[in-house]
Amino acid sequence: MTGLLARVKSKLFIASTLKSVHPLDGGYASLVRGRSLDFEDLRPYEHGDEVRDIDWRATARVGEPMVKRSYAERRHSILFVVDTGTGMQALARDERSKKELAVLTVGALGLLAVRHGDDVVLMYAEGERARRLEPRRSEGGVELMLRSLDRAVDEATAPAPREALLRAVAQTVARRMIVVVVTDEAPVGEAVERQLRRLRAQHDVLWITLRDADPVLFARPPGGRRDAASGWAVPDFLHGSAEIVEELHAERVAEDARRRAVLDRLEISHVELDGQDAAIAALLGMLHGRSHARR
Repeated sequence: MTGLLARVKSKLFIASTLKSVHPLDGGYASLVRGRSLDFEDLRPYEHGDEVRDIDWRATARVGEPMVKRSYAERRHSILFVVDTGTGMQALARDERSKKELAVLTVGALGLLAVRHGDDVVLMYAEGERARRLEPRRSEGGVELMLRSLDRAVDEATAPAPREALLRAVAQTVARRMIVVVVTDEAPVGEAVERQLRRLRAQHDVLWITLRDADPVLFARPPGGRRDAASGWAVPDFLHGSAEIVEELHAERVAEDARRRAVLDRLEISHVELDGQDAAIAALLGMLHGRSHARR
């Protein structure tokens, strides 16, 4: 069986004989690397890097802009808080598995973290109880983390208790971490906002929304539509109704605006992922946005 991380790599790495990866690697570096005086290495300049980090002697020698990197004063821990409820058994906006989109998201960021020497930790809900895996710092560890995520979604029988999961992070994780919340489009209510405000005071928080496929379409989809949580089948006569499609679209736009407003108010970086093909570019945009915002 092909490993889950191997599938992630097929989308993340570019074909090259050099040890180069997608520009997402540079985005991750700009997010977590410190500015100590301990020199680490050189790499080609990437969009979003600061001009002051360019090594002009190396640039003249190589013939292209080169950026010098330093070891951070301390390594980081990336805590992935993932919604593994029945909502993740549904389809994403690109009509492909939302679970696979979650695996790609966590796998890509997790792989980059261990490449940079950082720890990765997975936390998710098993029923009403929060489960946190041991920290990992290797590709094998990321693979085990992804398999746990994959299995948890397959075995889910109810929506994830998101507010309780965030509360568990606040109550049990004392060390400052970069907390990456990967969840679906469920509304961000007052209880979740309260927990996010609490988390934001202690940790650096990112919010990644995996968007659902449209429940009603202009044309009847093959196999119909069924709600992943309740099993309720969308009646065939609803498909093709422009009025219903437009009404549902308006509701989604309004809910997107409410979620973004809450996250912006709390100064939490966030991104919405529609599907696997555009996920890496969207994550890159979020990371570069964070690096610019904090300078």
